Amino acid sequence: MAGSGEKPYRVYRGGRDTGDVPLERNVRKQEREERASFRSDGGGPGKQVTRRRRRFGWGRIVLVVLLAFVLLVVGWSAAGYMSVRGGVSAANGRLPAGTAATLTPQSGLILSSPTNILLLGTDHATNGQAGRSSDDHSDSMMLLRTDPGRHRIVYLSIPRDLRATIPGNGDQKINAAMQIGGAPLAVRTIESFTGLPINHVVIVDFGSFQKLIDAVGGIDVDVPEKILSNKFDCPFPAGRCASWPGWKFRKGVQHMDGHRALIYSRIRENKYDPAWTDITRGENQQAVMQATMSKLASVGTFFRLPWSGGDLLAPIATDLSTWDFAQLGWVKFRASAGNTLHCRLGGSPTDIGGGSYLVGTQENIQVIQEVLGNSAPQPPPAGNLYAPGCVVGSQTFK
Repeated sequence: MAGSGEKPYRVYRGGRDTGDVPLERNVRKQEREERASFRSDGGGPGKQVTRRRRRFGWGRIVLVVLLAFVLLVVGWSAAGYMSVRGGVSAANGRLPAGTAATLTPQSGLILSSPTNILLLGTDHATNGQAGRSSDDHSDSMMLLRTDPGRHRIVYLSIPRDLRATIPGNGDQKINAAMQIGGAPLAVRTIESFTGLPINHVVIVDFGSFQKLIDAVGGIDVDVPEKILSNKFDCPFPAGRCASWPGWKFRKGVQHMDGHRALIYSRIRENKYDPAWTDITRGENQQAVMQATMSKLASVGTFFRLPWSGGDLLAPIATDLSTWDFAQLGWVKFRASAGNTLHCRLGGSPTDIGGGSYLVGTQENIQVIQEVLGNSAPQPPPAGNLYAPGCVVGSQTFK
């Protein structure tokens, strides 16, 4: 029995006094902490380290999104590359035999070394002219020079009526080389005439070129003057064609589908401009080819590659590999408008032996130096459609 004045029990008041019997809510709290704790040595009770949930912050969200985007781009690029590779393989197979052997080997990568690529356009449509379907002359000849060190692209137009020495065949119009000896002789002739080594060649069939233009969604072409052509490739029934005036083009930038661009590149006469010549037609073809190349190197075309990569090369025969095309696209992408040069060779119109020729002048040598970057661009005299020269960027020959 308890002594006098002592209480037989202890009083616990609301858990405020520490004793041997804690409140029930304190017990539950301690058990939760023990379940969410551990010791670094893996043993029993010890210093507790409470685990806390980490927040999924904006930095981590941005990182995940960037990673997903990179994976998408890589996957898309791989799919596009595989699609283009099939088209390139078919284009390599269409290159005429013996052409690759006439080319000057590339010294270094297209990404880092100047490269000369010869573009030969052929068009066997009749266009109202008998015998055109069996004519293998090169209707369009253009040299594309990449200069990655200057981030520059140069287009050199070569008039098809230029009088040149064709190896083994004497002096003739330069486009006759294609008819006589195919692409191999055309490469040798142009290389000899310009003094520029030809590293690669691309042969374009203009009859099928419209498919390529349609595949990239059409092109934008700056038409320098209003045009009314003669009557060729009439799109209407015979009765209506009798009163049809011809193809019309307004002046200025306009969007063209494949068929419209093909018609524009074939026009040989402008009823609004009596001074229209075959030189003008060559410049129109050059504009169409340049606009198409720009579209091929665009972001929009990149996103269509997995579906249309093979179709883009259907009208082309070339020695360029898939890797070469990728390098060319990057060099083209990096070249600014101010570093794009449009040049043309020229001469004096002369009748020789009953034929009309363009006899080259000393100015052609100067143009080649401008193409090489050894001298500043000099535009041809205004109003002289046959004079050689170069203009920069979006300027046009006057």
